[in-house]
Amino acid sequence: MNSETGKYIIAIGAGVMLIGILIYFFHDKLHWIGRLPGDIRIEKENFRFYFPLTTMLLLSVLITIVVRIIRRF
Repeated sequence: MNSETGKYIIAIGAGVMLIGILIYFFHDKLHWIGRLPGDIRIEKENFRFYFPLTTMLLLSVLITIVVRIIRRF
């Protein structure tokens, strides 16, 4: 391991902590996450299937942007 690895681990930890703080304080405002148009939800009597397609695509784009910004520095 080198110092670059340590920097990445610290950045990931800070990101996870920031996400945790946002969820803790704004959980009542984030109810739309997972219920976007395009998320697949099938509910029957004894069966539930949930596939958050749009939510995963949105999170993927956001994570890609953040990683590219971090790599520039």
